[in-house]
Amino acid sequence: MPAIAALALFAAALPNAVVLRPVANMYSKPSEDADVVSQAILGANVTLLEQKEGWAHIRTADDYTGWTPLAALRPGPPYAAQGRAAEVRSLFAHIYRESNVTRHAPLITAPFESKLEVIAEPADNPRWLEVRLPDDRPGWIQSADVDFNPKPLSIPEMLSLSKRFLGLPYTWGGTSSFGYDCSGFAQMLCRRRGINIPRDAQPQADWSGMKSIEHKEDLIPGLERCHAGIESRSRARRPAVFRRLRQTHHPHRRLSRRAQIHQRDHLGNSHGAHRRHR
Repeated sequence: MPAIAALALFAAALPNAVVLRPVANMYSKPSEDADVVSQAILGANVTLLEQKEGWAHIRTADDYTGWTPLAALRPGPPYAAQGRAAEVRSLFAHIYRESNVTRHAPLITAPFESKLEVIAEPADNPRWLEVRLPDDRPGWIQSADVDFNPKPLSIPEMLSLSKRFLGLPYTWGGTSSFGYDCSGFAQMLCRRRGINIPRDAQPQADWSGMKSIEHKEDLIPGLERCHAGIESRSRARRPAVFRRLRQTHHPHRRLSRRAQIHQRDHLGNSHGAHRRHR
């Protein structure tokens, strides 16, 4: 789409836009030379705050703001907010132009947690679902790659899920299965528990759902001296991805105290995740 036409659409659009790319970087300033502060993934609805010379200042659902190229967005009504919607459960899921994996290359690869509008569920071919992509193109995704109405995970289920991400690269500002940063990873795991926590580490520690812990022995499997992640009780068995996170130090996302994410579910059971300053 020509830049002038895109600007005209944004000027007249609703204050909502949907992300068109698998992952859209959010920058601190309207320039790719600026630092990446967060990300928004395919199909995410964001609020448009401002537009400037081919850039949009956006706010994500977790109240985080940053600048992303206008070309990464489509302004208009919310996407996948009504009707049948599926959420990607695989770490990555290819979407094809037809229900066949060999005829053509994928149209796009959706990361974990991407939401997609479902427009057809063929009874004679249950392996596939037809979806409408955020840019209005039709596509086909394998049904095993998605969930409908995923339920909040238990603590053991959350810990099991976390191990699926072993080997992913640490990505500063990352909030997708292409690469998380420390607080993005913790936020995602809590989100799978049905708990929405802030985006960055210090606000996570200061969050009202936090409860200080007095004794290290009270911790469930979590962190020993890591910046982020989950480790076994034996340091020798700590997964490599979390060793990598431990070795990464970011002063302005540090925690000032040990904390436990504390909340009770509808059965009155407590659950938590440890976050600690190195």
